[in-house]
Amino acid sequence: MPVGESLRDAVQSIRANTLRSLLTMLGVIIGTGALIAMLSIGAGAQARIAAQIRSLGSNLLIAFPEVRGNSAERLARPVHLTLADAAAMIASAPGVIAAASALEADVLVVNGARNWSTQLTGTSVEYFLIREWGLSAGRHFSRREEESGGKVALIGATVAARLFGTENPVGREVRIRNSPVAIIGVLAEKGQAGTGRDQDNMVFVPYTTARLRLGAPSPGVAPETVTYIIAKAAPDRGIEEARRSIEGLLRQRHRVAAGKEPGFRVSEPAATIAAQRGTGTTIAWLLAAIASISMIVGGIGILNIMLVSVSERTQEIGLRIALGAQRRDIATLFLIEALLLSLAGGLIGIAVGIVASRILATVAGWPVLIAPETPLSALLFAIAVGAIFGYYPARKAAMLQPAEALRTG
Repeated sequence: MPVGESLRDAVQSIRANTLRSLLTMLGVIIGTGALIAMLSIGAGAQARIAAQIRSLGSNLLIAFPEVRGNSAERLARPVHLTLADAAAMIASAPGVIAAASALEADVLVVNGARNWSTQLTGTSVEYFLIREWGLSAGRHFSRREEESGGKVALIGATVAARLFGTENPVGREVRIRNSPVAIIGVLAEKGQAGTGRDQDNMVFVPYTTARLRLGAPSPGVAPETVTYIIAKAAPDRGIEEARRSIEGLLRQRHRVAAGKEPGFRVSEPAATIAAQRGTGTTIAWLLAAIASISMIVGGIGILNIMLVSVSERTQEIGLRIALGAQRRDIATLFLIEALLLSLAGGLIGIAVGIVASRILATVAGWPVLIAPETPLSALLFAIAVGAIFGYYPARKAAMLQPAEALRTG
């Protein structure tokens, strides 16, 4: 029997039992849709994490105060990072090619009738070189503005949108802690950091400006104290070597004995986010495995319905064999029917999965990325399920004896 004829007969059999066929495909539809949705959510999360790593800048290290242990230890050896620490990193820490101090404070920025709460960071132009953070408009600080405490600022995209809408902020003036500050540039968008903080909701001014003119971070804090220091490791030396050299240098400068809690931490943000990526990948594959169970359940449904179909068509099978049909023709007929059911279920499931992914992205705000290979992989999986679970009913039909089949019918 030609394959084309078997295909025609299989289609006729499916159309003759439309409702039963749809119910048979339901498990495959749900399984395929769930598989695509889960893989798309996982791929979207991975893409967002990769974007977060890129937004940090390459070979980035951050040193910040972090005291562990009991309260007595904290009081006995407080550690405050300083401007001099950043200068020493550049001069004496092997593997470090740049460093910049940062002084942070929460502020209210006012533009006429509009105001917006954001984070103020006092730093130097090296900060943006280390972070590989470009501009969408305007310019960076000049050395003269850094040294003299010029009342100039760079703002993030979120601050620009909140205070100026679609207008160009460059050249405009805002008030920070009742002091007029001129906006000289708007930073390129960075998006969310690994902690979930909006990196574009920030205002940057020269360090001297933040300390002397804007009163950051608060009265009573030593003039040289900084919130954190960022550093860039030399590509040819390796980030781990740079991290160890910074730790050793800070221990020496702050007279921290070996074996004692240092009172600071040197972290690699990209490594932390990469660890989150590994966790996210594991969860994504776990969700995909759970979704695959629905596909297998759909395959069991195909198996059951095909066995029912063989039972109902026993006389037809016996008559076909009696009229000269080969056993492989009978097996092909039922296997094609199972494959058609899984193929149709897979195609409908792809549409369901894509729509479900879009809904999740819109309603829940989850990142979703449907890679071109995802629907194809899900469809091939569905076809494989149909072939595996359709094999036994097809073989059972082919092994029927003509006389017995005609008598049973």
